[in-house]
Amino acid sequence: MTQNHHPRPRTDAPSPLHPLDNPARSSLTGPHARFAERRGRILRYPADVTPWLALPDVPDAQDWADVAALAGPGGSVALAAFQDPPPQDWEVVFRAEGVQLVDASVDAAPDPEAVPLGPRDVPEMLDLVARTRPGPFLPRTVELGTYLGIRRGGALVAMAGERLHPPGWTEISGVCTDESVRGQGLASRLVLAVAHGIRERGETPFLHASASNTGAVRLYESLGFRLRRRTEFLSALVPATLPSAEGTRRPSLR
Repeated sequence: MTQNHHPRPRTDAPSPLHPLDNPARSSLTGPHARFAERRGRILRYPADVTPWLALPDVPDAQDWADVAALAGPGGSVALAAFQDPPPQDWEVVFRAEGVQLVDASVDAAPDPEAVPLGPRDVPEMLDLVARTRPGPFLPRTVELGTYLGIRRGGALVAMAGERLHPPGWTEISGVCTDESVRGQGLASRLVLAVAHGIRERGETPFLHASASNTGAVRLYESLGFRLRRRTEFLSALVPATLPSAEGTRRPSLR
């Protein structure tokens, strides 16, 4: 008797979910495929780009084994827009409720004071992030998309840019303002300017925020973003003892 064989779906197979339901995976199997590091069905960004790792829509035990092999024993794994718990023997070290907001009626517009930021600006960008803590921003995060900044007296005092990039969508991220210029509307102006660039490409802006940061959520809603879904940000540690595993492979996303 012939047995039917049902192989596990390819990592890059189209997802039946909305692209924003699993935005890291949608990005790494789409516009950000050039960044993807792969093991089995697991994809992740390089560690110096952004910490997010992408699980399949419905991960199984083998997927979690592949996550563990990628991160290594005791390694930290960061998951965005995540709903399910990791395996019981994984230690959750950070969990926060988040919100995902999408462009509903954003009055996007360029800003005459905003200047493009690139690799030469990274030391200043990292310094601003260290003072303001908007969320993960690493030495190569600037490669994910357009970043804009505002300078005063030559110093970078505010910035915003692009991070996750599901097909047809771009996340606005890294929004931060130095304490010396807060209350001047610089963050709003930069969000609108980044949104303008996204719209010019025919894509739709979206963003994530901590649900507890009610001030930021109110600001984004006042700019024309609306709540799409509630989600979680999670960081967990891989168990210290793991079976031996093969190395990371670059994906073939054809």
